[in-house]
Amino acid sequence: MWKAARDSVCLLCRSTAARPIADLQSRRLWAEQRAFATIRGRGRDGDRDRRPSRMVLSDRVARGPPTAQDRDGADRKGGFKRPRHQADGPFAGMNRTTANIRPRPNDRNATGGDRDGRDGRDGRGGRDRRDRKEPKNFKALKMQRALTSIGYNERAKIKDKMQTIENFDQFPLLPVMKEAIKEHLGKGKSGDVEVADIKPTPVQRLAIPALLGQPLIKAKDAPRKPKSDNGREEFLLAAETGSGKTLAYLLPTINALKEASQDDALVQAYNERLAAEKARRGDEPVSKWIEKFEPHPETARPRVVILVPTAELVSQVTATAKSLSHIAKLKVRPISATFMPEKIQRNMYSHMGVDLVVATPHLLASMAGSDPNILSRVTHLVIDEADSLLDRSFSPETTQIIDRAMPSLKQLIMCSATIPRRLDNYLAERFPHTYRITTPNLHAIPRRVQLGVVDVTKDPYRNNKNLACADAIWSIGKEAAAKEQGFSQAAGEERLVDVKRIMVFVNEREKTQEVAEYLQSKGIDAIALHRDSPDHRQAEILAKFTSSEPMKLALPAAGADAEDGQGGKQSAAAGAGAGRVLGRRQLVNTKVIVATDIASRGIDTLAVRHVILYDVPHTTIDFIHRLGRAGRMGRRGRGIVLVGKDDRRDVVAEVKESMFMGQALV
Repeated sequence: MWKAARDSVCLLCRSTAARPIADLQSRRLWAEQRAFATIRGRGRDGDRDRRPSRMVLSDRVARGPPTAQDRDGADRKGGFKRPRHQADGPFAGMNRTTANIRPRPNDRNATGGDRDGRDGRDGRGGRDRRDRKEPKNFKALKMQRALTSIGYNERAKIKDKMQTIENFDQFPLLPVMKEAIKEHLGKGKSGDVEVADIKPTPVQRLAIPALLGQPLIKAKDAPRKPKSDNGREEFLLAAETGSGKTLAYLLPTINALKEASQDDALVQAYNERLAAEKARRGDEPVSKWIEKFEPHPETARPRVVILVPTAELVSQVTATAKSLSHIAKLKVRPISATFMPEKIQRNMYSHMGVDLVVATPHLLASMAGSDPNILSRVTHLVIDEADSLLDRSFSPETTQIIDRAMPSLKQLIMCSATIPRRLDNYLAERFPHTYRITTPNLHAIPRRVQLGVVDVTKDPYRNNKNLACADAIWSIGKEAAAKEQGFSQAAGEERLVDVKRIMVFVNEREKTQEVAEYLQSKGIDAIALHRDSPDHRQAEILAKFTSSEPMKLALPAAGADAEDGQGGKQSAAAGAGAGRVLGRRQLVNTKVIVATDIASRGIDTLAVRHVILYDVPHTTIDFIHRLGRAGRMGRRGRGIVLVGKDDRRDVVAEVKESMFMGQALV
């Protein structure tokens, strides 16, 4: 019956009536599927899951890519999930080819585009390199934030005040100290040098009067009068590398020590008893009976303590102090890991007493832990390289020594070539009344140091830094040999050539041995130095680079031939006069040390004129200390930076521009 009724209707009417029924069924089925996809995420409280169905289009389809402001706002509101490559945190910079630096909002000058941040951007959300324009005050990686800034107006005032000091005679020092200055600084100079003829360095002009109680500059934020109950004075002495800071704090400290010893009743009474014992024994040597005599009041009770971070610095500061002690007559004792325990015991517990101790914090803190009275009479405590000793690695031991010496302390002197913000915050919290002494060129690499840049990505190196480093060292050796060939030499005479001492700095200690071995394979006399090296080995390695005397090497006579390992002959002038064939080509007029920052802090490398930065330093602090190994005490030097494909070229460009302009790296 139904079939007969359907067949009686025409085809046109039949199709028209069936379409609404099919559309209605499809809509109903779609609505049921959509409701199932959204309802299945409901929780107990009836809230829907924030994750949309894969079959539902996003409401952001018609919008463009999110800007930095949109992303920040959406993150705060929980609107969408930040992509993985744009996540914040300590690992945000991994696997990125552009710096993770966001532009300031609503600032046309900072971004170089419109305020919405879309103008001139590439597909990854960063600015197109061809159109990128950084602001004038942009600092690469914000490295300069690690340093405390000092205004140029203040630097100009300090420079004007320094002009009033012309020689050491103007300082209120004891006559014996002026004689010691003449003996120490007059070495190696022809004729009889007077104290009035010796000019102090800028840091000595500022520090010596201040430590003696007559500062040239009155600081508003650091009053001269101490605020502590026992009259303690606190100083921060900051000056550029190689400026003579050691002598700047040694002279006033030893001067105060000599003045105090004249008024010490215990010392005066001991000297009288010792003189009487000498008269009673006649010509008998003192060394035979002094051990049986009563100990000196200053046995294991020094008046001056100087803390330094490394054993090499212990030897260096001790040598300067002993040079002054020959005239000033004081007992200087070093304490470092290079000595045997018996030697350390004799130095500290000598029957003749000890006036000044130069030590590393770990050893002295360990000794003070077993004998707290060691620091009971300390009146002057010097913390050399304070940016290192008050950092994480040395801070516990250094703080322990400061606390033990605080009751008797009269002067606390902290010295550094840089003032990191960490040190600045530490002083503001612990010693808020510190009197700061800074030189006009603080945080600036001297203009006498020339900086060259080698692009390792180009031919012939092709991203091989080892090859670029070896080539730079060979260039230095060839240049030195070519200059010396210009001097006349008689036939049959040996020719003495100067040996160039070069320092190569890397960021990782594992890299030191690798680079040193590669340089050795290229015929270069190179050696590795890092913190894992024994202390006695470190002192032995650095001894050749800290000596101010020129290092000479005898080459064969003019016209003589040298045989190689295969029986062939090559003249001594082969390889630009620098090579000597012993199985392979060798550069005999250079000595190279490959080191980490252990060799960049405080080491007085007067003989070093060339520094190679194998790795771009992480901060401007490292730039200052590493390049500061060359061009010390007014001498010229040269630095070479190897820039690879993964290094920040804008960092090197900023440092080079600041050096050219003579500006501080802040």
